[in-house]
Amino acid sequence: MAGATNSDIKRVLSIQSHVVHGYVGNKVATYPLQLLGFDVDPLNSVQFSNHTGYKTFKGPVSNEKELATIFEGLEENELLPLYSHLLTGYIGNPLFLRQVGHILKKLRQANPGLVYVCDPVMGDNGQLYVPKELLPVYRDEIIPLADIITPNQFEVELLTEKEVRSEAAVWEAMEWFHQRGIKTVVISSSDLGQPGVLRAFLSQQNGPRLAIDIPKQGGKDLVFTGTGDLFASLFLAHSHGSKDIANVFEKTIASLQAVIKRTVASLPSGGNGPVKAAERELKLVQSKTEIEQPQVLLKAQRLN
Repeated sequence: MAGATNSDIKRVLSIQSHVVHGYVGNKVATYPLQLLGFDVDPLNSVQFSNHTGYKTFKGPVSNEKELATIFEGLEENELLPLYSHLLTGYIGNPLFLRQVGHILKKLRQANPGLVYVCDPVMGDNGQLYVPKELLPVYRDEIIPLADIITPNQFEVELLTEKEVRSEAAVWEAMEWFHQRGIKTVVISSSDLGQPGVLRAFLSQQNGPRLAIDIPKQGGKDLVFTGTGDLFASLFLAHSHGSKDIANVFEKTIASLQAVIKRTVASLPSGGNGPVKAAERELKLVQSKTEIEQPQVLLKAQRLN
């Protein structure tokens, strides 16, 4: 790798879930990153038949020893300097998560400029879907190592141990992350907008505070799985080498909303009747153009 500068390298080690059918975790993160010019090396925390929103799911959960062994193979082949980014998403085991901390330290030894994008996947809408033992590992060991973090509103509340029910509380929570050395904090969605509008927030340490209002698509009970994973991967791609964080935020939301729009349009009743889990899978491949060339329709508001 002699002579290569960090900006030449665009390779992501992505540690998150794998599903055989559908689009969450590494299945939803890999394709957009590749379309946007990144090599992606997916390392799977689980291998399930499908995501957990179906009536059943089957498959093995990887443990920390398996993770360490796979990473050892990368290390012994001197591949660690090839990575520009580490991306982590759904991890269901506290010891596996702790091992990710060791991996990150080794990656940073090999490339001090490595950027860590952490999506602390723990739950949504007040429901925890990982063992609660992950929370202190994220809070005390993993979060302080991140450069960019993309939690949802509920995950922010879990980590900061404070309710986020107002915009003032959002900025206080952002400050909590900044105090732990995280430069960029993005809350990918919150219910703090007007009725029918999701509000996303971004804060950069000693930089801008931004918000984007996102009209909710489809029926009020319609939820999509994998949108947070897609958000984190798009944000990683657009933020690489960019000095304009508002534009990064806008492009990320633009592509995400275009994928959701296409998914809603494909639903049997436009999303207003009952919808099966398989019908709600994101129309990712069909949205290739919108990922490669995001059309920004929703602009970021600067709030400081």
